[in-house]
Amino acid sequence: MNFRTSIAAALVSGPEMIPPDGARFVFQFAANDPTFQGHFPMRPVLPGVYQLELTRFAAGRALARTFAVREILKAKFLRPIIPEETIRLELNWTPKDGTMAVRARFIVSGQTAGEVLMVLE
Repeated sequence: MNFRTSIAAALVSGPEMIPPDGARFVFQFAANDPTFQGHFPMRPVLPGVYQLELTRFAAGRALARTFAVREILKAKFLRPIIPEETIRLELNWTPKDGTMAVRARFIVSGQTAGEVLMVLE
């Protein structure tokens, strides 16, 4: 299993479109997902790079486009996300000069677990 197939396998639901420019997704990574191997021994957590890729993946699904990351403006990881936790991803986007500014908020157990702001092209 690779990066993209791992994320696709973790997708539970979405996109649920939220007018005018948003969507909601639900993800859950299985405990045996290779994502957690070695990150970290005895206390597995979802790597931050996966939260960045979840943002790009979700924007692509919601807008039916393939995006590349142009710039990461903010990546704030507020609490660890562990295997089998339900991750609610709230996404908003704004077209900007031929690119797409995307804001993501990762919510686990009612708490904000992370925030990402990136520019996609």
